[in-house]
Amino acid sequence: MELMKLEIVTPNGVIFDAEVKQVTLPGSEGEFGVLAHHATLVSLLEAGVIVIEKADSSEVAVAINSGYVKVDEEKTTCIVDGAVVISGDDKDLSNALEEAKALLKGAESSNTAIASAVSKVEQLAKTL
Repeated sequence: MELMKLEIVTPNGVIFDAEVKQVTLPGSEGEFGVLAHHATLVSLLEAGVIVIEKADSSEVAVAINSGYVKVDEEKTTCIVDGAVVISGDDKDLSNALEEAKALLKGAESSNTAIASAVSKVEQLAKTL
């Protein structure tokens, strides 16, 4: 499977920058996936979880509160207002999950979108 560059940027700087197999994003019209050589697009992102499949097939999740994404054939760039990477050892993971829940609950999205995103974060906690 071909790889593409994924970059996630917050006001505090870049929090993810690597080659990935695919990424699933919480778009304003629903979740959508992006692979290498995807058609160019720009979309709003809602509060939710970005799920990244890295080159080694491991997954990383990033909870976001809002933003937008620009997809090109070779690169996907997410510009988000706030984000928490959900990964690491048990202590870091526990802290990240709590930060992610707080971030999502503070988002200015619909209650349904926030509840769905928090549920997804809790599901990820069980699988990580």
